[in-house]
Amino acid sequence: MKSINKHISWVIIFLLGYNFNIVSLKAFEKIGVTSFQFLKVMPDARATALGEAYSSVASGAEGLYWNPAALITTEKFSLNFSRVNYIFDTAHNGVAGAYRWRQFAFGVVLLNADYGTIAVTDVAHLGYRDDGTYNPGLTGESIHPGALVVGCGLAQRLTDKFTYGLTMKYATENMALGDSTVMGIPLWDLGILYETGFRSIRLAATMRNFGPPVKYFDYAYPLPQTMNIGISANLWGPAAAILGVSSYHRLLVAFDLIQPRDYDQQYGIGVEYTFRNVVALRGGYKLNYDCEGLTFGAGLCLKGVSVDYSFNDYGEYLDSVHRFTIGFTR
Repeated sequence: MKSINKHISWVIIFLLGYNFNIVSLKAFEKIGVTSFQFLKVMPDARATALGEAYSSVASGAEGLYWNPAALITTEKFSLNFSRVNYIFDTAHNGVAGAYRWRQFAFGVVLLNADYGTIAVTDVAHLGYRDDGTYNPGLTGESIHPGALVVGCGLAQRLTDKFTYGLTMKYATENMALGDSTVMGIPLWDLGILYETGFRSIRLAATMRNFGPPVKYFDYAYPLPQTMNIGISANLWGPAAAILGVSSYHRLLVAFDLIQPRDYDQQYGIGVEYTFRNVVALRGGYKLNYDCEGLTFGAGLCLKGVSVDYSFNDYGEYLDSVHRFTIGFTR
């Protein structure tokens, strides 16, 4: 057991070293354009309220979005539904479920991106109509582009401290432009979760959206691969808290280093206060993003049913984003 934990510790150190540029991974060399941008829109309200500092915090079915190793934290059964009212009148919906059996946990996930209705235009229709009004090229037709992801996940607890997980997904994007529909692109998420044994500190490492390039017509673009290293702990809580023990109050802090494939290193910071495991207030900040910054939200949990909300500020020129999640645990 000690030998296994020693090797796991070296794995964690290696992954942390990567994020500080101690090692270099070719898969994460900066590339200006990536495909399937909808994969970067995360649906879960609690996680986004915490500034997406969530790789070490995720639990139950949420792990299918953030860290598949977190599936193992499911007590028996977990299910959640998420809705994102995103920018430019688009919407993202997610459904995730998880079931635990002994040292294994299994999950399924469905994500849908709805880009709304777009009017079709054609230069052949430019000009004035018979009634004297100007037609900017409208043909009278409309298209309904969107995207869909389905997947399944597995997590296994190897020791009392170490868990690994894998999610395999298939993604489809329909841009309603003839043969530009992309079908059956496989991609994977990998994750580990490490309970340090020191107070309530947890470490995590994830690699999301790993897979082959996506081809549009004669051009191919890589997937938006992202690597996270996360750490979290309870400053106050019912047990093993760092600063103090409380049966009523819990204060969680979390931090993630985020290494996207198409941008410089980013950071997420999150804080969550919970009263009697019923009412939660959350806040966070996302550093080194073009538009995003402040995040906050709240949650309510009663008898295994939770309702969560988050707000994300997208700056001066874009609308703010609101997320809602309903979860069930047993």
